[in-house]
Amino acid sequence: MKFMNPFLIIALVFCWAFPGNAADTSGLAQTILDGIEDRYAGKSFSADFFQTSTLSALDIKETASGRALFSHPGKMKWQYLSPERHDIITNGTNLWIFRPEENQVMRGNAARFFQSGAGGAFLSDISLIRKNYTVSVKNAADEWVELLLEDMSDNPDIQRIIIRVSRNRFLISTVTTKNAFGDTTRFVFTDIRFRNIPDDRFEFTIPSGVNMLDME
Repeated sequence: MKFMNPFLIIALVFCWAFPGNAADTSGLAQTILDGIEDRYAGKSFSADFFQTSTLSALDIKETASGRALFSHPGKMKWQYLSPERHDIITNGTNLWIFRPEENQVMRGNAARFFQSGAGGAFLSDISLIRKNYTVSVKNAADEWVELLLEDMSDNPDIQRIIIRVSRNRFLISTVTTKNAFGDTTRFVFTDIRFRNIPDDRFEFTIPSGVNMLDME
């Protein structure tokens, strides 16, 4: 059974409620946030990803994998290679979801789907974390820190995000999300490479003969 509709795939929506003493960890949260801003701000990078999505109401879990490209500000390309091929592409303004096996392209406004950093948009503009979320430490170990990002806008699709960040290089290795309905999505990123990525990688030309649908 397939449940990852286009909005669910790109929503990456998140999280849990976590106890903690903000006074004890605010300094660490600030240090890690400063570190990832320095590492990611204004930069392009690529990474392999493994995704686990759970639809709480139906008790369904699915996995997927592929490679993703990110470029500041707001440019992303998620290339899903398994279990089926499809691409999610945005140049920061337009959004395309291309499913070659179904001969279909869905087209929409990127701002509607990626508002406040949804859909992994904060990875292509790291300043969205500080602008749209309160940040605290959920957990910490010698090699990594998990930050809890709580949305400040009461958006049911974007409630909380957990990111795991390495202490030594400030790389984001996992993003775990949960929405108001209890649906969770977890991404594990590997082979993270900071490099120049041409802007045309985030554009999409609709092939001739492909069925096109506009997303409301």
